[in-house]
Amino acid sequence: MAEKINIIGGGLSGTLMAIYLAKRGFEINLFERRPDMRNNRISAGKSINLALSTRGLFALEKVGLDQEILGDAIPMYGRMIHNKKGELAYQPYGKEGQAINSVSRGRLNIRLLELADEFENITLHFETKCTDVNIEAGIATFEMKDGSSQTFTSDRIIGTDGAFAATRARMQMGDRFDYNQFYLPVGYKELEIPAGDLGEFKMEKNALHIWPRGAFMMIALPNPAGDFTCTLFVPFDGETSFNAIKTREDVEKFFAEEFPDATPMMPTLLEDYFKNPTSSLVTVRCYPWVKADKLALMGDAAHAVVPFYGQGMNCSFEDVVVMDECIEKYGSDWNKVFDEYQKLRKPNADAISELAIQNYAEMADKVGDKHFLHKKHIEHDLSDLYPDKFKSQYELTTFSLSPYKYALDQGKKNDVLLETIIAAGAEEKIKDPAYMETLWHLID
Repeated sequence: MAEKINIIGGGLSGTLMAIYLAKRGFEINLFERRPDMRNNRISAGKSINLALSTRGLFALEKVGLDQEILGDAIPMYGRMIHNKKGELAYQPYGKEGQAINSVSRGRLNIRLLELADEFENITLHFETKCTDVNIEAGIATFEMKDGSSQTFTSDRIIGTDGAFAATRARMQMGDRFDYNQFYLPVGYKELEIPAGDLGEFKMEKNALHIWPRGAFMMIALPNPAGDFTCTLFVPFDGETSFNAIKTREDVEKFFAEEFPDATPMMPTLLEDYFKNPTSSLVTVRCYPWVKADKLALMGDAAHAVVPFYGQGMNCSFEDVVVMDECIEKYGSDWNKVFDEYQKLRKPNADAISELAIQNYAEMADKVGDKHFLHKKHIEHDLSDLYPDKFKSQYELTTFSLSPYKYALDQGKKNDVLLETIIAAGAEEKIKDPAYMETLWHLID
């Protein structure tokens, strides 16, 4: 008789985990508190974009979805920087042909749900809100759509129920559970640049657009229909803040001054600004992620990160891959499966959390800084000249399967190397392998 596993949270990582486990023959109940988004495809297509890159594609490849999802994605080969004068500067992300992919969260989630529904050993439950978990007994209690309370028993529970997870809340009531939650002083609001009259893109299609303004910024990601999903990141408080930009006149003045090239492309700016919510940006760190062989946390439930490295989904999908590899290694010894999973993932989740926070300063401020851009230019040259010896932190994070912790540590070493080259005025010397042989020890 197949083991029963209840997965609480039917978002991206929960649904993907259900598919991986179903392929191994487990009997899966997948619970989601929201309605079935397959019945509301229009709004699902409008949800915030995600940047799908190497780690996420690797996870999707294992269930045969990578090429299908890429077929509906738009590759972004670099950043297009917009200054206040409307002048553009392009910064490639990696080597020729390397791109991150703009995908719709809603469409991706729908496709995963459709695939999950094809498995006889997966049962989908929608509009089921988890209200309590008895970890030791494997019992989860839900408030059902009709308001009634119902319990489901299983051999194991996996919590993929987001940054404010009910599964994690139950673990927090136990002894020796470390938990840390903090918010950035910056919030965000979604806006839109619609397609042109003929469905054309009004800006460069294959780029992530950034309007860096120091303490705040706006970004835009392309959609297949020709429109761009824009996200405005602004502090909650202060002189330039969501609390200070209150009236229609405030919004018009702010956008005319700060984003003069974007504003004419945003006919629904005022409507979008006042209709769409202002949301916060939370980071969650905790440990342990597991309770014996009974419960494991995954995705945002274990490690919510801010979106500035575009790795939240990719990191959560990598959780699924690592959990699956641990099952392959240890079989039915779930104590070992869960324990190795958390020990492999925790340092890397902390690393991408740190990288994501660092990247906000880079995107909002440093991409317009001359010293930073000079350093990036040298970094790009080193990557091209010595591909076997030098890889940028961005390349290691986004275009490889190297551990996030390695990318974080290597990035710090790379920075020492780059600053040494600049301090010596040796930008031209980097083309000489003999000269570089005297410096490689800095990054070894």
